[in-house]
Amino acid sequence: MTEADLLATAREIAPRELSRGYTWAECPRWHEGALWFSDMYAHRLVRLDAAGEPETILDLSGRTSVNGAEVIPGGFGWLPDGRLIVTSMHERLVLAYDGENVTVHADLRDLVTGPINDMVVDADGRAYVTQLGFELFAGEQPRDSALLVVEPDGSARALTELGGFAGANGIAVSSDGTRVVTAEAFANRITVLDRDTEGSLSGRRVFATTSTLPDGICLDDEGGVWAGMPMVPGVARVVEGGAVTDVVRFDPQQALPPACVLGGEDRRTLFVCAGLDVMDWEESRRLRRGSIWAADVSVGGGANRP
Repeated sequence: MTEADLLATAREIAPRELSRGYTWAECPRWHEGALWFSDMYAHRLVRLDAAGEPETILDLSGRTSVNGAEVIPGGFGWLPDGRLIVTSMHERLVLAYDGENVTVHADLRDLVTGPINDMVVDADGRAYVTQLGFELFAGEQPRDSALLVVEPDGSARALTELGGFAGANGIAVSSDGTRVVTAEAFANRITVLDRDTEGSLSGRRVFATTSTLPDGICLDDEGGVWAGMPMVPGVARVVEGGAVTDVVRFDPQQALPPACVLGGEDRRTLFVCAGLDVMDWEESRRLRRGSIWAADVSVGGGANRP
């Protein structure tokens, strides 16, 4: 089935631009009444206020890398004690920030086969971390890799019993905590796993096959998955089985959207991160064509994470 076939009956929702001037905007989160996101190649996490004004919450530009790689923040979330944790993708670390100091929460270098990527933190402070599995930015060929789990105390392991994932990217936990969903970017599919009360994952299965690579995701309260699809370019709501119910389209000269999150009142606003220069970090910093958009949707995000 072609992209046109999948999107033909989808309801189209027009986005509105909120803010721009970022490098590559990624991994949006709704937290304490505001939108947060990674401004990746500016080495920072940003909070956007109600007027669309950005505030840098965490600046990692002065951090000394443990392995010489550039410090690029990816997915992030919050521990029950209020500390923020964030993936340092190419250092292959999960960092913790208490509002003053940055420390290493988990060192994943011995567990991974490439840069780490997105992350979702459950209600207990357990983090599920995705990895690219290969050096994408050095031109390596894709290869499957494991999901990782970081326990609240910072201990970590690779979930090899679940098998390899094809560039697992966005990852989310359902409101009731019984499911974890991830986008396998290089397999054009969204995958769902069962999660028990201890945080263990099992029952891996395909939620939906997509016509193009799915990137960052979020869940809504009717079981839908919103996925960034930068090759469309757009953000689409997919239900189990693969039907696309809604789509937010973008001009490819203006915005390629990798990720989204539900926020706002009743979490019925879909916030979308977009950019144009993901592969060329210097060009991304020079042109700063990253942007943030919003669209009104009919189904809220509830207590789904992120």
